[in-house]
Amino acid sequence: MPSRRRTLLKVIILGDSGVGKTSLMNQYVNKKFSNQYKATIGADFLTKEVQFEDRLFTLQIWDTAGQERFQSLGVAFYRGADCCVLVYDVNVMKSFDNLNNWREEFLIQASPSDPENFPFVVIGNKVDVDGGNSRVVSEKKARAWCASKGNIPYFETSAKEGTNVEEAFQVIAKNALKSGEEEEIYLPDTIDVGSSGQQRPTGCEC
Repeated sequence: MPSRRRTLLKVIILGDSGVGKTSLMNQYVNKKFSNQYKATIGADFLTKEVQFEDRLFTLQIWDTAGQERFQSLGVAFYRGADCCVLVYDVNVMKSFDNLNNWREEFLIQASPSDPENFPFVVIGNKVDVDGGNSRVVSEKKARAWCASKGNIPYFETSAKEGTNVEEAFQVIAKNALKSGEEEEIYLPDTIDVGSSGQQRPTGCEC
């Protein structure tokens, strides 16, 4: 069937503070990594052009602060997301244990029309640390969690070395594309809680 010319795909990255959300985004978009840790305040986004089957799309990747005090970014931030990326640090068990909280938070705030089938992707980051000797979350454990949530795609990455980052975002983009094809899009240049609430229908009779 002919699909509408959708050009903008919105991806949201969630996870605890310090797991490498910003580093993953920068590695994918700019091919850069910084050892200087700077906490993201509120939310920020980067864009990257991606091509599928002779169509050009802009991937708009939103990065959030992991600190709890910024979790109340609200509906305007989550609204219109086409894919949600859950990131944890393979060396920090708590960041893995919190994946469920982040997933629930997203489903509550974004309230997608089909929550059962909304596309998530899970990334276990920092596999390079200490040559892998300090990891505490096994790949088997992470894959079992993803399977229990409806077979969420899973990747292990090193934002520092660029390992698997490109591959992960290719799947993220493809899943975002599949999820968003029948929905109208409204995305403000900035987060505007006042106006964004009314302008994008949650379920479009397309």
